[in-house]
Amino acid sequence: MIFREAIPEDIFEIQVVRNLVKENTLSAPALVTDNDVMEFITERGKGWVCEIENNIVGFSIADVKENNIWALFVHPDHDKKGIGKTLHTLMLDWYFTQTEQTVWLGTSPHTRAETFYRKQGWTETGLQGKGEIKFEMTKQQWVNKK
Repeated sequence: MIFREAIPEDIFEIQVVRNLVKENTLSAPALVTDNDVMEFITERGKGWVCEIENNIVGFSIADVKENNIWALFVHPDHDKKGIGKTLHTLMLDWYFTQTEQTVWLGTSPHTRAETFYRKQGWTETGLQGKGEIKFEMTKQQWVNKK
């Protein structure tokens, strides 16, 4: 397993992983364009990928412009290998070197993602969008978790 920063050449495989997930699926895959991914990994924040045998099997993207975790997804064939947790750590370690601002994310209720974020120390702060749970993490919470 290799973890590294995402680069523009990774976008095709990032999109493949994003569209293979079983939870928090996109209602229409065209909603998240390659240009969106490019903007988030090069202008708004940074992304990370996990490769196994030269194939991207997971990715995460943090947005420092809106203080948001834009994405954290793992290919369904590679669940429960610690990939999501490592990507999460890389992303939040970087995020809190860029800003002191609380970071937030949204995820669908009653999903493995909801359970994951709770275990990682995120605090539920309400609902947003189309019934997603909104979670927040302060820098102090992150430092204390480590």
